[in-house]
Amino acid sequence: MIEVVAELSRGPVFLAGEALECVVTVTNPLPPTATSASSEALAWASAQIHCQFHASESRVALPPPDSSQPDVQPDSQTVFLPHRGERGQCILSTPPKILFCDLRLDPGESKSYSYSEVLPIEGPPSFRGQSVKYVYKLTIGCQRVNSPITLLRVPLRVLVLTGLQDVRFPQDEAVAPSSPFLEEDEGGKKDSWLAELAGERLMAATSCRSLHLYNISDGQGKVGTFGIFKSVYRLGEDVVGTLNLGEGTVACLQFSVSLQTEERVQPEYQRRRGTGGVPSVSHVTHARHQESCLHTTRTSFSLPIPLSSTPGFCTAIVSLKWRLHFEFVTSREPGLVLLPPVEQPEPTTWTGPEQVPVDTFRLFAS
Repeated sequence: MIEVVAELSRGPVFLAGEALECVVTVTNPLPPTATSASSEALAWASAQIHCQFHASESRVALPPPDSSQPDVQPDSQTVFLPHRGERGQCILSTPPKILFCDLRLDPGESKSYSYSEVLPIEGPPSFRGQSVKYVYKLTIGCQRVNSPITLLRVPLRVLVLTGLQDVRFPQDEAVAPSSPFLEEDEGGKKDSWLAELAGERLMAATSCRSLHLYNISDGQGKVGTFGIFKSVYRLGEDVVGTLNLGEGTVACLQFSVSLQTEERVQPEYQRRRGTGGVPSVSHVTHARHQESCLHTTRTSFSLPIPLSSTPGFCTAIVSLKWRLHFEFVTSREPGLVLLPPVEQPEPTTWTGPEQVPVDTFRLFAS
């Protein structure tokens, strides 16, 4: 028996273009007092990063697979295929790297090997949607002598920042951000520089504040004004908005606002409804705020963006966008008053109406 442990030095979350570093430890778990006959012989071990794509057959119409591709003997137990036994297609992979060959471990002995690879910058982000899934994994394959290959898969989360595809690492060390108190190798300097550049671009895009105002109206008139201070956010931030209902001519009884993602299949891959397909657009609600607002002049809401969610992106098959979904409940009666008069000549008993005719309408803001 052989025990294989993979440890990611910087955790499982990476930016596309960063270098993944992993330490693979191979151990013979038998006690050192065991006989020498308990030694284990390993033929080889390799590691590779790949992205697995899976599409819902009821939502996405994919073209038939290309039969001109060479046969890689998927049924052979001696060929290293990181995606063996997984659903979907392998759409992106790095070249496999050999960790060792002809390794013999005595009882209680262990050896460690370092694996480093740059995550492809042209790939999609990690995403698990209702129509498609993009899943990244680091797969380590190991084969004992006269035994089939054993695979160890380590899940990864890859984030893609638009605009970094064309960035080149500066050759002059003087222009690259670095700390004079740390000694880094060339790969470490590149990763540090890329992370700092990504942070600077995110900060520049998300720190710009400019109040945007939108009028909200239905068929009877103006309901109010919606205000938002910026349109670009980072994961973990709060989407803060304001509603000014004092300027409206139509009474608003209640409103709700939801933070949603819209997953849309590209037109050329949409499955027709008449052939058993389902709608090509799906929505997921991440946060929601609801409030009764009759006689409310101004109010606000705050919706957190989950850290585990995926930023908006677009591929040849699917696109993901974020939006705010509003729902307003308004009165059909103009000038609705549900409060008693302030001044009354004598004490009286006042009760509100039992029924109020209302209308409901929805708005979307991307």
